[in-house]
Amino acid sequence: MMPSRSPYICAFALLFAAGCTTFPQLDDSIRPEVRDADYATLVPLSTLQTSTDPIRIDPAQTQAELNGRLAGLRARADRLRGTVLTGREKQRLQEGLQ
Repeated sequence: MMPSRSPYICAFALLFAAGCTTFPQLDDSIRPEVRDADYATLVPLSTLQTSTDPIRIDPAQTQAELNGRLAGLRARADRLRGTVLTGREKQRLQEGLQ
């Protein structure tokens, strides 16, 4: 039994068709003011690194902020652990399930 050649023929036809497409003119897509603009001025990396202030972290303030956030999250979790349904709603659900 001879294998079917139709998948190969389809693949070849698609590749052939893709090779025949015309490409858009990309040279005209750039605005003249951008094309004629000067390149950016290069500066040494050391001048960029020294011009920034180091970030200072206060451990006590950070700990206080984290403790406050932790307390808020724990309080929210406690509220979510409670029941959502009222007694009447629970009764209606039980009746509906029977």
